[in-house]
Amino acid sequence: MTDIRLERINQAAEYVKNIIPDIKPLVGIVLGSGLGKLGELIEDRVVIPYSSIPNFAISTAVGHKGNLIYGKLGGKNVIAMQGRFHYYEGYPMEQVVLPIRVMSKLGIKYLFVSNAAGGVNFDFKVGDLMIITDHINTLPNPLIGKNMEELGPRFPDMTRPYDKKLIQMLEKVAASKGISMKKGVYYAGTGPTYETPAEYRYFRLIGADAVGMSTTPEVIAARHMDIPVMGISVITNEAHDDYAEDYANDGDDVVAAANSAAEKMNILVTTLISELE
Repeated sequence: MTDIRLERINQAAEYVKNIIPDIKPLVGIVLGSGLGKLGELIEDRVVIPYSSIPNFAISTAVGHKGNLIYGKLGGKNVIAMQGRFHYYEGYPMEQVVLPIRVMSKLGIKYLFVSNAAGGVNFDFKVGDLMIITDHINTLPNPLIGKNMEELGPRFPDMTRPYDKKLIQMLEKVAASKGISMKKGVYYAGTGPTYETPAEYRYFRLIGADAVGMSTTPEVIAARHMDIPVMGISVITNEAHDDYAEDYANDGDDVVAAANSAAEKMNILVTTLISELE
């Protein structure tokens, strides 16, 4: 009997193929909060609203436009999610990672993920870009349940969740463009509340450099399917525990800070994709 989860993946992939019969994406891209502008740079693009794709959820988060975009970036074929799905929106993990599995069915060889994150590392400032070198995941693991053997093994290795070669390539690109980059560990929590000062101290203590509410499920799903991953966080607020008396975290401020880093992100991702085979 066919696994209903695989049927949902295949239905969505076939829908996209019917719209774009010659689709051959090299790279899948997930554009997080405030980072959807990269999608506007994709040339010869075909835009498919999530609302029209079978089994896709609707992206409700601030700064997430809710489109799947196919076209050329850096001279290569890419397929980009202009906004992602989050566990805090009430979606089960199967639906959160469905687009990653669909992009795999469509043929991607690499996955690039991005997010807006709070910088718990005291050296990080608003507007910094952080290469994700590892993560701490406290969201439900998307592989819980019966394993889909057609996608990957029961116990996938996560020794190198973020591809070392891609990281090295990105560092070279950043150096050539004069763009300063941080490196660090991303902590993923459920949200949707912003974290307390005590939680920020705890995250820092256990080795996190940045904190957010997404990304790790997508990375786990991609690694399950043996797809190399690169991740970048835009530091949109200083997630410290020494705030002024009147300080408050604000979602609109996060999106605005992400937008301010968009140009650097666009240069980095476009140049790196142009160098991929």
